[in-house]
Amino acid sequence: MDFNVKKLASDAGVFFTRAVQYTEEKLGQAEKTELDAHLENLIARADCTKNWTDKIFRQTEVLLQPNPSYSSWTSPVINDFDQTGARIEEFFYEKLDRKIPSRITNAELLGQYMQDAAKDFGPGTPYGSTLITVGDYQKRLGGAEREFLQTSAINFLTPLRNFLEGDWKTISKERRLLENRRLDLDVCKARLKKAKLAEAKAALWSEEVDKAEHELRVAQTEFDRQAEVTRLLLEGISSTHVNHLRCLHEFVEAQAAYYTQCHKHMQDLQKELSSANGDTFPNAFAVNASTSGVSTGPSPLSSATLPGASSPSRPPNPSNALEPSTLKIEEVKPPATGTRKAKVLYDYDAADTSELSLLADELITVYTVPGMDPDWLIGERGNQKGKVPVTYLELLS
Repeated sequence: MDFNVKKLASDAGVFFTRAVQYTEEKLGQAEKTELDAHLENLIARADCTKNWTDKIFRQTEVLLQPNPSYSSWTSPVINDFDQTGARIEEFFYEKLDRKIPSRITNAELLGQYMQDAAKDFGPGTPYGSTLITVGDYQKRLGGAEREFLQTSAINFLTPLRNFLEGDWKTISKERRLLENRRLDLDVCKARLKKAKLAEAKAALWSEEVDKAEHELRVAQTEFDRQAEVTRLLLEGISSTHVNHLRCLHEFVEAQAAYYTQCHKHMQDLQKELSSANGDTFPNAFAVNASTSGVSTGPSPLSSATLPGASSPSRPPNPSNALEPSTLKIEEVKPPATGTRKAKVLYDYDAADTSELSLLADELITVYTVPGMDPDWLIGERGNQKGKVPVTYLELLS
């Protein structure tokens, strides 16, 4: 009992002297031992690593923990609350050493809603059957998303978390201990300075000087030892960067594979819808041609407008692309209304004199004429005129 009381009193005394030393340093009334430049640089680098790792970790967590219960316009406060709940759920599963159940993704939920709606609308109707098809592909997209989320959480998110909750806590603990050793050292320096001043006035104080010098040597030894421990830990930040670099590469690979898979699913869906609904919904250009005389251009999801996609294959060029066949390209006149500007997506070399060669990113004027093949338009650039393929264009409003 007495030992515990004495220890508490001693700890309180040490805490008090450290607090006094720290306060006097802030007020400029006490000297402070500065760390060497190398150690200061290591500390600054470690703080920078921690701050940015924390930000990247939190934003990655937001990306990899979508909320299927709320749409994108839901209050951010609700979404933050749900993400916090997801983290708490993960914590309990981790403590119980149990596998976290897979959460349904937004795309999977949408696909299920579409297929349920198709049952009520009638799976045999055009709308119902299309809902079933689109719903199936939404589920495939959701499955690809879930695989991406799981892979990224393991290969990227977990290493960042381990650093923040493991290595960084150890570094922070040793840095706090180093700061305490530094305060103790400066307290001993101040005591020795006072003892020497008193010794100059009276020889009886020589014993106090010896005691202060001994305490200073002990404090200096403890400070140096703790500085070395802290330095070794901080130098390990370089290994952390190497590890996080490898994890970042794995995250990018997983993301690239996910988007490639999504691209393929959407291309397959477009082909299936085009095949199934071709008779019900003819080429969009042909529909618009009967009303405004011009196409709305390629679908926003067509391969011609996706980043990194190669130029589309050359559309068929039947001999009757312009009817009647006796009509010459130079005799074609633009309609009074219905002409539009179009941006060229890819270079195109004319196959014959009836076509117009194109350069990527240039702007041309386009329009259609009655009876023209829906895969082609008439393009004009200054005094030049000729047929151009629709799939090579992005029609501007």
